[in-house]
Amino acid sequence: MRIEEIKPSEGQKGRFLVKLSDGSLLRVTEEELLRFALVREMELGDRELEELQRMAAASNAKAAAANMIGRRALSKSELRQRLIKKGAAAADAEAAVDWLEDIGAVDDAGYAGIVARHYASLGYGAARVRQELRRRGIDRSLWEEALAQLPEPAEAVEDYLHKKCRGDLSDPKERKRMADALLRRGFGWAEIRAALARFGEMGEE
Repeated sequence: MRIEEIKPSEGQKGRFLVKLSDGSLLRVTEEELLRFALVREMELGDRELEELQRMAAASNAKAAAANMIGRRALSKSELRQRLIKKGAAAADAEAAVDWLEDIGAVDDAGYAGIVARHYASLGYGAARVRQELRRRGIDRSLWEEALAQLPEPAEAVEDYLHKKCRGDLSDPKERKRMADALLRRGFGWAEIRAALARFGEMGEE
């Protein structure tokens, strides 16, 4: 395979586009350019081309991962899935995620805390936070520390009740509506019942 053209990438600093005689393009780093001593009109053997393609794919996955994590916080699982969806091989995606974790750019423990605080600020309970941690692929071993950052359930439930009904729960239908809403938001029945009892006697339901 012959190299037809080599030029700097306009979209990614420090990367180069290598156009091959079959019309395909390789995106390589400067390190790869120097390592393979790539120049225009150079003939690449099958083994050399395969190695260059393998290294380019791995470095492209790292670049894509760095761009993704630079835009917003993600868990390792979310990042890995996004890379594969964009076409990265599973092994390259895994290596890119591990690399970012090694340099501290991906931190599932810290991210779990962010998720917990975010949903707590929106008035959700522990069950909803667990659901979000599971959905984002965060390991269960990190859940306890994240959940410890939630406010006391009683305080969160009472805040919600104050906002939604201003403490008036004289109507049994309204009490049930509030209880159902709190269950959907991830609070436990014992927590809800205790809070409702403080606002007025609950009927037998």
